[in-house]
Amino acid sequence: MISSLAGRTTSPLLPPGEVRIGGFGGVDGLVRFLQEREIDAVVDATHPFAATMTGHAVAASARAGVPLVVLRRPGWASRPGDVWHRVSGLGAAAALLPALGERVFLTTGRQSIGAFAGVDACWFLSRSVEPPAPPVPGRLEVLLDRGPFTLDGERALLAGHRIDVLVTKDSGGGTAKLDAARERGLPVVLVDRPPLPPGVATAPTVAAALDWLARGPAAQAGPG
Repeated sequence: MISSLAGRTTSPLLPPGEVRIGGFGGVDGLVRFLQEREIDAVVDATHPFAATMTGHAVAASARAGVPLVVLRRPGWASRPGDVWHRVSGLGAAAALLPALGERVFLTTGRQSIGAFAGVDACWFLSRSVEPPAPPVPGRLEVLLDRGPFTLDGERALLAGHRIDVLVTKDSGGGTAKLDAARERGLPVVLVDRPPLPPGVATAPTVAAALDWLARGPAAQAGPG
């Protein structure tokens, strides 16, 4: 098994086995890699918002004749008490914020912070593994931390920083920040995922992806 990391984090948590770090050089480069290494199957385990990387993986796998599955955990579903505002992108999230609150907990990742640079009416607390690069909002505090996060920790963070609105991407997974926001009655701006390419096989869990691999190339040829 070969794991490939994009290289956007300087100290990533490395998986077991062979690991390569860095891009492939677009679709053409990925096609060459798949062919040269005689890859039998591809599991795209990128972030649900890494649309470009997923698009390249889908295109390269099709050209190389290699079956592919996208590991995509389910998105979040609202619960009673949630005050969610779903938006189609970061620009829409930034435009909505001044009407919802002044002290914003921003959990969209360091590469997304530039979309909020012009929102002068709000103060931002941004949490990411590494510091963001400019442009950034004029009133910004950066919290460097790596999950998973606990409900008690999120409760303390929201209270200690007097947060009155949460902004996050619908990446799925742990719900501690959403649960804490619900308890406090805070509005949540939730950025919807970009759509997957049509006809792509998907697996909602690692176990499902392993089952897909175990079924062999013949079964992998069609969407899951």
